[in-house]
Amino acid sequence: MKRCLCILLCLLLAACASNPRLQEVRALAADAPKLAGFNDLSQRFRDTYQREQPYLGAAAIQREEALDRKRRDAYPDFIALHTAATTYLRALGALAGGDTFQYGDQVKQMSASIKAWPDTGLSDRHVNAYSGLLRLLLRAATAREQDQAVQAMLREGYEPLQGTLDAMDTLLRYFNKNHDNEQRIVLGMLEVEIPYAEAPRDRLLAALARSHQQEKSKEYRLLGLRHTLASQNIEAIRERHAALYRGLDPLPAAAIPSAIAKGAQP
Repeated sequence: MKRCLCILLCLLLAACASNPRLQEVRALAADAPKLAGFNDLSQRFRDTYQREQPYLGAAAIQREEALDRKRRDAYPDFIALHTAATTYLRALGALAGGDTFQYGDQVKQMSASIKAWPDTGLSDRHVNAYSGLLRLLLRAATAREQDQAVQAMLREGYEPLQGTLDAMDTLLRYFNKNHDNEQRIVLGMLEVEIPYAEAPRDRLLAALARSHQQEKSKEYRLLGLRHTLASQNIEAIRERHAALYRGLDPLPAAAIPSAIAKGAQP
């Protein structure tokens, strides 16, 4: 009897390993860490004022302090988007591998809701996508059968994940504009002030300032590349997730009304 069970288990594992869809889902989940660039750039966006402050004139301080408060208020919502997307991908990958991913506590600790931040491009549509993804994760985390079908999770999670990833990509474009503005402030100030340090007695100060200017130019150039890479990683995951969704088996006719009802839930 034990031998038969072992043989059956091996056959099941072999079938799982040879299923192209499950292999693709596991590969997609394995790339979830590539979304970490969004977190790093969110943090850099949050800390913009700390970097800009030494280069700001007195008239700009008050304006930038107000923007700093808004950035810090919005930052937790930005991170919540990343947490929801990566948790979904990890849960999906665990299901595809036949494992149990204990993510219930992590989901419960996630923000129950986020706000729209119109100035950044984060809209109500993105907020709804995040909420839908969170509801799906909560259902999966509390379900009696944690090995629910991968196809069901792909089907239910398609629009929420796509919307959440779109929110992250929208924010990256806003971060990049903010980065360009910071670059203009910092390098513009150095370009204006360095010529005043060209007197012979200020040669050392001028040399240090030019060296600093070169370092900041290099920093901003590399940051531009990081924004591009982070956006490319998000788009690659969006496309692969969409391809998996398009390859799902058709729903049985009896299941279509139930699926429509789920999609219509607020």
